[in-house]
Amino acid sequence: MLRRLRLATGGESHGPGLTAILSGLPAGLAVDFELLGRELARRQHGHGRGRRMQIEADRAEVRGGVRGGATLGSPVALWIENLDWPNWRRAMDAREVDAAFAELRRLKSPRPGHADLAGGVKYLRRDLRDILERASARESAARVAAGAFAKMLLRELGVELASGVRWLGTIGADLPVPAWPEVAAVDDSSPLRAIRRELEPAMVALVDEARAAGDTLGGAVTVIAHGVPVGLGSHVAWDEKLDGRIAQAMLSIPAVKGVEIGAALAASRGFGSVAHDAIELGPAGGFRRATNRAGGLEGGITNGEDVVVTLIKKPISTLRDGLPSVDLDTLEPAAAQYERSDVTALPAAGVIAEAMLALVLADAALEKYGGDSMAELLAHLEASRALERAWPARG
Repeated sequence: MLRRLRLATGGESHGPGLTAILSGLPAGLAVDFELLGRELARRQHGHGRGRRMQIEADRAEVRGGVRGGATLGSPVALWIENLDWPNWRRAMDAREVDAAFAELRRLKSPRPGHADLAGGVKYLRRDLRDILERASARESAARVAAGAFAKMLLRELGVELASGVRWLGTIGADLPVPAWPEVAAVDDSSPLRAIRRELEPAMVALVDEARAAGDTLGGAVTVIAHGVPVGLGSHVAWDEKLDGRIAQAMLSIPAVKGVEIGAALAASRGFGSVAHDAIELGPAGGFRRATNRAGGLEGGITNGEDVVVTLIKKPISTLRDGLPSVDLDTLEPAAAQYERSDVTALPAAGVIAEAMLALVLADAALEKYGGDSMAELLAHLEASRALERAWPARG
């Protein structure tokens, strides 16, 4: 998915910690360590999160690629310690596990909706913990840490990102796609980071109801990138279309099953005459759209409007009273096993979505403008904008 940037993460949910290695950042990017810490704290927040978030206090340690507060152009290496590791060492140690303790922690009745069974068949693992430990959403902490660096780069290009919960269950599901001012005003300290604050009390009550019933909830979050330059992505090949690259990134987030760009769902229900965005001349030259139903992307290319993406997230697949499943030892019907989990992780999903959108947009910007240093990148950006201002009179 990423072309100029490359991200690799490693580590298991209950292993020693998580590693992220981000390659391709230009040299000379000022590192905002406060932003890095703040993004990880935002991912842990939210009403409906499980006990794990009371144990962890995520902090990313920079172990390479940065010196004196600036990137070097070499891979940035990040480490996030799992504070729950001592409780799991006997079951998860890399060299040797305590067989009796590991058997107590073994998962042998797969959860419907989770990677447990499909992963067990694919990798021929009878202890499905070998699957769930990596499939766990805990891995997203490493992505958020890497995404913070992408946000730092985009900020230098004048791009901001924000997100919020658009609907939870059915609450808010009939409301239109939000715009930048609404999403930028989301209160990160509120229980669910809802875009419509007046809906939050009902959302909180629904989460409490689901928790009492041992159930889970899904919904949708919207993430918006504001100030995105024209011309990122391309129409010339299927795998260069930026909306496709964004969708892939979003669908890689745990429990995300659908992606909407702009007002795609509403547009699909009406006529083309009210689905598209009229083109106007901007007050300072250039072009703008009267509306933004396309969500900032036309033909796989950014058009200068806000990039608007909504992620549709299914309810979490770990239920206190397990759904019908099969015991792998006896091959008899059995309830799916319970693994500590959240009631909903929608507030965190928005933060993860910001990170993934930032990585894709930063990658596309580096692809278009190039440069091994921030000075080169910014010079190329300004040169490109000058040519855009002169077009079509001189094209």
